[in-house]
Order: sequence, then structure tokens, then C-alpha cells
Amino acid sequence: MRLRQPRLGARKLHHLLKQPLHQANASLGRDALLDVLREAHMLVQPRRAYHKTTDSHHRLRRHPNLLKQGPDQVRPTGSEQVWVADITYLPTDQGFVYLSLVTDAWSRKIVGHHVHDSLHTKQVSRALKVALKGRQTGQMLVHHSDRGIQYCSNDDQEIHRRHGIACSMTDGYDCYQNALAERVNGILKMEFLLHRPADLTQASRMVQQAVQIYNQERPHLSLKLKTPDEVHRASVAGWITPAVCPS
Repeated sequence: MRLRQPRLGARKLHHLLKQPLHQANASLGRDALLDVLREAHMLVQPRRAYHKTTDSHHRLRRHPNLLKQGPDQVRPTGSEQVWVADITYLPTDQGFVYLSLVTDAWSRKIVGHHVHDSLHTKQVSRALKVALKGRQTGQMLVHHSDRGIQYCSNDDQEIHRRHGIACSMTDGYDCYQNALAERVNGILKMEFLLHRPADLTQASRMVQQAVQIYNQERPHLSLKLKTPDEVHRASVAGWITPAVCPS
């Protein structure tokens, strides 16, 4: 499991090990697992890095934050009701490339992604187009992002109009207003994308594999240790609310 998810936290790793240990008539408590990981020097250490990807200093129209706390706050009750978007960077041997992500706020599933070599609007919007191709319901959909110029551009807003998507944006520079999107970016980079790719092509392959593992194999504490794909499929089926409600 650590080969495919080398920076998976101990609590999630313990959850995944329960069934194989039970089948082998063995047991291992979480504290004991921590001791094993510590002795093997396999405890996950945090990493910090920063590279600017957002340009909010422009004259294009900003949209109100529909997810902000208040009487009119939009709260998803199932999948495909609120998508959050963000851009992050990936260093390669040939310089930086960029990763655009669209994540379902209910299921935490990455529903669209694209790796690109520039921050041009058409490159960034590819992730949203991928997400829309896989959309399974016709529910009212909110797309939430920061106030970066790519998301405010006419090209991106035309996609919203064409598909009847309500646009929501952070109303300041507080990173917590788009915390879920940034959290998913961080998980991919800190848990999966650990090796520097040679170029854009290799980075795209690495991201594709990372997204698949994240969606289908990685348990989430906020989903009661279910995977995003499990929760997403359960919710989309018949547009019913799943038993697990992300906090």
C-alpha cells in the first residue's frame, strides 16, 4: 500500500490494513502501527512550498462567493451540485508545468484535471471541460474558484453560460475561502507526486495515475474512510443523498 500511496497517513493506512490482517488471523493496533512506521523511518513528514499561480489584479468581473457563510449560503447535499477549482504548479526537469483541478465538494472526487505548460485561460479551462463531459446529472451546479484572471475571463465565463453553471468566487485573499480545492491540490503533490517528472508528458502520466489512486483507493476521514469514487457513485445514482455527509 505504501508503494502506491507512499505518504498515506497512519490512520488511513491502518484502516486499509484491517481486512488483510483479519484474513491472516493477525491484528495490529494503530499505536503499534505508528511504532512500526517510526522504527522503519516511514512516518510522513510535512512539506511546504509555494509558487504563485493566481493573478487577481485585473479589471474583469468578479462573481460573489456563493459558499460564504450566511443565510444564502449554498450547501451541497449530494454530488454534482458544487465543484471547486484551483491551479497548482509542478516542477519538472524542464521548468514548471501547471495542474488545473476540478473537485466535487460533496464526494471529494476529482472530476476534471489537466496538466499544461502555461497559465493561459484555454489551458486552465480544459479541466472544467473534462469534468462536464463526465457529468451524469442535470442538477443546478455551482463552480467555485478564486478570483484569478483565468476564471474571470470571457472564455471561461462562456462555458458557464453555455452549461447553465452558477459562478462563485472568493471575495478576498483569504485562502480558506477555497480551502477544499487547495487541500486536494496539496494531497496530490504531497502524497503522490513525489518524484520530479522529466517533462510535460511524463507529468501528465504521473498526474493521471495519482488522480486514479486518489479517487478510487485513498480513504478520506471526512468521508468516514470511504473513497471519493464510492461516495460519488452512491450519490449520483438516482440523485439520492448518500449516507455519508462530508463535514
